[in-house]
Amino acid sequence: MTRFQDHDIVELRHGDSLIRVAPQFGGRLLSWDIGAEPVIYWPDQADWSQLARVRGGNPLLFPFLGRHRVDGRLGEWRDSADVVRPMPMHGFARDLPFAATVDADGRSIRMTLTDTEETRQAYPFAFRFEACYRLIDSQTLEVSLTTANTGTQPLPSYPGHHFYFALPHKMRPHTTLELPATDRRHQLEDGAITAPVPGEPRYTLDEARIHDRFHCLRAIPSAPISIVCPPLRKRIEIDLDRPGSVPWYAVTTWTEKDTSDFYCVEPWLGLPDAIHNGFGLRWIARGESHTAILRISVSNIG
Repeated sequence: MTRFQDHDIVELRHGDSLIRVAPQFGGRLLSWDIGAEPVIYWPDQADWSQLARVRGGNPLLFPFLGRHRVDGRLGEWRDSADVVRPMPMHGFARDLPFAATVDADGRSIRMTLTDTEETRQAYPFAFRFEACYRLIDSQTLEVSLTTANTGTQPLPSYPGHHFYFALPHKMRPHTTLELPATDRRHQLEDGAITAPVPGEPRYTLDEARIHDRFHCLRAIPSAPISIVCPPLRKRIEIDLDRPGSVPWYAVTTWTEKDTSDFYCVEPWLGLPDAIHNGFGLRWIARGESHTAILRISVSNIG
C-alpha cells in the first residue's frame, strides 16, 4: 500500500507504466500513466467522501449498469417475484470495499466482492464478483470481470466498465473513435431504449450524436475499438475479442461537459434496464461463472 491523496491505495508498475487502484473504495482503478502521460484520467482534487460522483478512473458497474425504473420511479427494479427493489445508478459495487490480493510480481491485482445482508436487500442473490487488472507490458493493461453464482437460483447480471480516458477537451475535434459494425441507440427520459440506427465506422469526439450513446456490437469485433489523436501522437486500442471472454454487448460513449478533459469509452455487457427490457441480460446458472476480458493498448503514431 502507498499513500495517494491522503488515502491508502495500491500501485502496480511495469516499466514506465503505473496504475493506481483503491480496493476499499469500490475496487476502483484511479489512474493509469505511461511515463508522464496520463491514459486514464484522475482529478488532482478528488472528493473521496463522495467517490461515486468523482469523474475519473474506472468505476466498476455491477450487478446492473445504467438507470432503472419501475412505474416511472428512478432507482428501482422489479424481480421475478414481482418485488420492487432499490438499485442505484450503475449498481452498488462502486460504493463497497473489495478484498484484494496483489500478485508477487507486482503487476496485477485481484479484487473480490461477495454478497452480504446489505447487498441482498437490493439484489437477493449469492454471488462473487471479481475484477482483475494486470499490466501485460509497459503499454498494455488487461482487465477481467468475473461474476460467479454461489447461490441456488439463476443469477441475473450485466456489469461493465466506465473508463475515463484522459483527453484535453480542445483535442476532441481532432480525435476519432473507430468502431466495428454497430447499431447506435440511447435511453429516453422515460427509460425506454430507442430503436437501433446503423452506426458508422468512425466519429470525431466532438460529435453530439455520440454523446451518451450505446454502440451495440453486431458481432464479436475482430478489430479493436480505437481512439486516435494525431495531435498527441497517440492511439488507444480496446481489444474486446479475448480468449475465454463472454461476448461484450455494447460500447458506450459519454463525457460530462464541453470543457471536461476526459472522454469515456465504456465496454458494457448489457444496456440500462436490461432486467426489464432484456437487452444484454445474462442469467448465470447455479455454480457457474461468466468472465468478460478486454485489453487496452497504447501506442505512438507518426
